[in-house]
Amino acid sequence: MHIKKQITLLGATGSIGTSTLDVIRKNAHSMRLFAATAFTQVDKLAAIANEFFPEYLVVADERSADKLSATLAHHDKYKPTILTGPEGLSKTASHNGADTVMSAIVGGAGLVPTMDAIKAGKCVLLANKESLVMSGEIFMRAVEEYGATLIPVDSEHNAIFQSLPAEYDRRRPDEFGVRHILLTASGGPFRTLPMEQISSVTPAQACAHPNWDMGRKISVDSASMMNKGLEFIEAFWLFGVAPENIKVVIHPQSIIHSMVQYVDGSVVAQMGNPDMKTPIAHALAYPSRITSGVNDLNLFDMQDLTFTRPCYERYPNLYLATQACKLGQAATTALNAANEEAVDAFLNEQIQFLDIYNVNKRVMEQCSSTELSTIDQVLAHDKNCRELAQGAIAQVKND
Repeated sequence: MHIKKQITLLGATGSIGTSTLDVIRKNAHSMRLFAATAFTQVDKLAAIANEFFPEYLVVADERSADKLSATLAHHDKYKPTILTGPEGLSKTASHNGADTVMSAIVGGAGLVPTMDAIKAGKCVLLANKESLVMSGEIFMRAVEEYGATLIPVDSEHNAIFQSLPAEYDRRRPDEFGVRHILLTASGGPFRTLPMEQISSVTPAQACAHPNWDMGRKISVDSASMMNKGLEFIEAFWLFGVAPENIKVVIHPQSIIHSMVQYVDGSVVAQMGNPDMKTPIAHALAYPSRITSGVNDLNLFDMQDLTFTRPCYERYPNLYLATQACKLGQAATTALNAANEEAVDAFLNEQIQFLDIYNVNKRVMEQCSSTELSTIDQVLAHDKNCRELAQGAIAQVKND
């Protein structure tokens, strides 16, 4: 009898969560949604529950839980366990009823439940890059200590994962002949915008990504290239390659999702249409392959593929992230915290687009020397950096 893979989906109502549900739906014979979490998107979570019937549901608070319970009250036999808050997330992430955890909560809120899944020895599919940006050394040490399996879901890191040998060991990249990790980037919606116009762009313009359908926060990060900067840091921890051997390549077509350059002159790349269901399906089924619902890449219809170096004047947040990676854990945690606060302020039209960089730089420079050896220290540092970012945002608004 075939045993279905039991999946916990942290962040079920976001763009990654929605795509994950699409893949599960197409492969219901081999996988089942065991648990799903949202924040306050009760109606969306109820719709998921009505289709997939997970055993556990998690929402932000008791008010949301009461609303969700009332919405599902018409079921005679389906009575899921509804949990709330960070405790509910952690309990669900580590529950022994699931073998696979998709970590798709956006931002720093995803760190603790993802770490709980790691400590429970789960197969963790990582779409929450902040977990590594905030606590890379602690996180990767825990993966080894608790015998967890970690598979990256970000399209770029999943592409690198696919382009490396199956037996690759991040502790010894030189033994596998890896010269460079080549992270591709679309360049976002402002790749060709005249520099003098960037200072006045709106949140709507920043969220209009030319290739990918993403949430608002990650879309702004893509426009500023901070998203690629965070991915740079994530690649450093995932693959063990020195920062100077990680290169960002502007590739507007988003057909090649990333590459590995080897010492023998080979470059191994992963290609496909720009749809997150491809890396999600790969991670869910690894080492097998399953249907994702993504159209086949038609090489005969493909546009010319182009590659250019990023301009740090246009993308100063990218440069900031590469420097944070070299400075260490405190700097990357500070950068992530400041950026989340600054992007939120920009989306709420409190600051201008270029002010995101100014806030990030100010906070990172103040908070790069703290020693962080535990998750509690990381969280305390994150909280302090957010407070400093709020002060920087207030100062920018008053200037």
